[in-house]
Amino acid sequence: MGAEFDKMRVAFQGEAGAFSEAAAVQLLGEKITTVPRLTFDATFRAIFDGAADALLVPVENSLAGSVVRVHDLLLESNLVIVAETILRIKHQLIGCPGASLRDIRSVSSHPVALAQCERFFLSHPHLKRIAAEDTAGSVREVLARGDKAYAAIAGLRAAQQYGGVILIENIEDNPENFTRFVLLIPASEADRFPRSDARKMSVAMRLAHRPGSLLSSLEPFARHGINLMKIESRPIPGSPWIYQFFLDLEASSIAELDTALAEVRNATSELRILGLYEAAKPAGSR
Repeated sequence: MGAEFDKMRVAFQGEAGAFSEAAAVQLLGEKITTVPRLTFDATFRAIFDGAADALLVPVENSLAGSVVRVHDLLLESNLVIVAETILRIKHQLIGCPGASLRDIRSVSSHPVALAQCERFFLSHPHLKRIAAEDTAGSVREVLARGDKAYAAIAGLRAAQQYGGVILIENIEDNPENFTRFVLLIPASEADRFPRSDARKMSVAMRLAHRPGSLLSSLEPFARHGINLMKIESRPIPGSPWIYQFFLDLEASSIAELDTALAEVRNATSELRILGLYEAAKPAGSR
């Protein structure tokens, strides 16, 4: 991204040093101002509160799957996706200065991070796992405690943020561990965001109540040569057994997307474009 984003205030869920903050810097550069927010709900309120200009939120992890709360909040908001970035998730065992692995008795982190380091815990069965709200927050708490018997699992940025020592590097079970993040801004400002090579689109749709509507809604994509990269359904609150479908699409031209979407609208009761943006490649992939 260019220098025009140097002064952008970007909200993310978590504490300073979180993977989400690292993803925001990876996408927009070190000069942005990052705005930590405690929850996803608070993150989505950050622009309305005047605390941020944009949001950077995770939408899916290659191992854990979709972040469903983010999908729900995106539908409730007036925000659109204008960019994405893919961050390689590397889990570090982080302790207090002077600590060593033999000192550690308890390890804290977000439950997903703990679950992604199962082999480490199997090889160190004496270690007690402690679930925390946030990976970076667990590092902050360990360093504030100052007890060498406590460690945390988080990313390199968290260790640097709080002065922790990395006791063991890259303890994640699967090296193909990536999280996809999207940058959200108000729909009214989307045209000001440069997207010269935007060929990926995210949409949400509800199907018309008639037999074959799912097939009818997907067939235009195949006919027009559009790559359906992802499809999943989510229940709609207050409407039992009615589902919202989320799709990620990629085409060789915007004209192909527009033509296909015009046909898809005939098979859906509601279709909303969540964003048009350039597809990202995994950073740090092998």
